[in-house]
Amino acid sequence: MVNRLGRFAETHPAIDLRISATMHHVDFAREDVDLAVRHGDGNWVGHDVVHLCSEELFAVCSPKLHQRMREPSDVLKFPLLHLDDRKDWSQWLKAAGVVDAELSHGPVLNRASMVIDAAVDGQGVALARTTLAAWDLINGRLVRPFATALRLSKTYWIVCPKATSMLPK
Repeated sequence: MVNRLGRFAETHPAIDLRISATMHHVDFAREDVDLAVRHGDGNWVGHDVVHLCSEELFAVCSPKLHQRMREPSDVLKFPLLHLDDRKDWSQWLKAAGVVDAELSHGPVLNRASMVIDAAVDGQGVALARTTLAAWDLINGRLVRPFATALRLSKTYWIVCPKATSMLPK
């Protein structure tokens, strides 16, 4: 999202844009915030929500690693880069038709950005969400070696309190 802010600022120069990334949900009553972008299912009582984008989870790797892959099982020849646990890889491999895969190899990282950075660096194959990998895919730092993707139920939403959603600011 940050990569698109320049274009937004050019298109809407009168908007004073301040962005603060937090892991907690904004408290609109106590914080000076007009709207928020939240990750979830879109069900927040007392708020108006607008779906920002759908997301999928798919394999990504550096162009160098991609040269050595022909079929989905080839990802197992490289370290698998894991986010928090190994369940996502199990689901993706099953969807790709790969069964009985050994998933205990490869580092487990606790931030999606670290997983993406490791994949860009050629350290292994990662599973990435659409929004987080888009800029690296567009710029050729990452490639999708296979079309297999998992549709994610939790996506990004623009959220604001119902009480202020119709105000002109």
